[in-house]
Amino acid sequence: MTAVEIAGIGLHPFGRFEGKTVTEMGVAAVRQALADAGVDRRGFQAAFCGTAYSGVAAGHRVLDAIGATGGPIVDVEAGCASGGAALMMAAGAIAAGQYDTALVFGMEKMPKGIIRSSFFAPWQEEAGLAATPAYFALRAQRLMRESGVTRNHLADVVVKNRANGVHNPDAMFRKQVTADEVLASRLVCEPLHLWMLCSPNEGAAAVVLRAAPDSGRGVRLAGVALRSHLQGNVLSEATPMSGLVDDDVPAATTLAAQAAFDEAGLGPSDLDVVECQDTDAARELLSYEELGLCPGGDAAKLLEEGATGMGGRLPVNPSGGLLSKGEPLGASALGQVVELTRQLRGAAGARQVEEARVALGHTVGRGANASVVILTL
Repeated sequence: MTAVEIAGIGLHPFGRFEGKTVTEMGVAAVRQALADAGVDRRGFQAAFCGTAYSGVAAGHRVLDAIGATGGPIVDVEAGCASGGAALMMAAGAIAAGQYDTALVFGMEKMPKGIIRSSFFAPWQEEAGLAATPAYFALRAQRLMRESGVTRNHLADVVVKNRANGVHNPDAMFRKQVTADEVLASRLVCEPLHLWMLCSPNEGAAAVVLRAAPDSGRGVRLAGVALRSHLQGNVLSEATPMSGLVDDDVPAATTLAAQAAFDEAGLGPSDLDVVECQDTDAARELLSYEELGLCPGGDAAKLLEEGATGMGGRLPVNPSGGLLSKGEPLGASALGQVVELTRQLRGAAGARQVEEARVALGHTVGRGANASVVILTL
């Protein structure tokens, strides 16, 4: 199979941009990625667009705006993992020899407030089983019971990520906070306070993939996997409402991580830097365990040791994560790829992880989709 490299990256900042359309944000990210890759608007054979709320033929609108239509354009939706799904499809096509170069981009202009999704039946929303703060809180409560996580640990995740976000010019929130301030923010649903939840917002990200020459020294896409939930738990993330409180059904994240590690021929101990899903503070800690960064039940211990902070043995979310950047769903996974590519290039500025050579990106969409991306030098 042909090796695949990250030839170019582009990013429209994450935040709120009144008067700017989702297409305009997508165009900005795509143009940056093409320029970074040194290719023109006709320099790729296929395009894959990850988005959930941008409407029909969203990718077509972006490429039409720059005169780059004519080839296959595929829109992909997998919730927060949409960009990861699009990346997997593009990488697979290049590895199989179907294309030499492919464009992958994602963008979103999220409605304000709690995210609504047609994935959930009305009764599920009414019961609190949809992707809402109530559901996240149930997940957090189970993590607290099983892994010794406290509300102080949850606050510490926010402090860590917001401190990293200070150095990210593309993040929505760039102000350092204290644990006391986090815990003083409004309680949304026990144990989650307002500042422990990420903000749905707007933005775009793009990546140019191409077949890697044997002598290439660029960033390689060593592994990429998308996996869906197994039957058993509500959205594959067990809560007291799932009906299987003591089950051993592996989460979609664990399945995706195992597949990506196997493809890359690597394991968790090989990682130098991680960008993972932190829809809420508890979700990051749960990701530590599901990705194999620590044994089950040790998420709080890993955080307490300082291992996941800047300067630790495995920095997590040096970009500031979703808690600093906010989350435009379609751009989320690809935004991580942009950040991790910068890290491996040594171009992350004040948030640079020293000697980073192996990186992992992780997103979870509605609990029903999980993507894991592994990049190497």
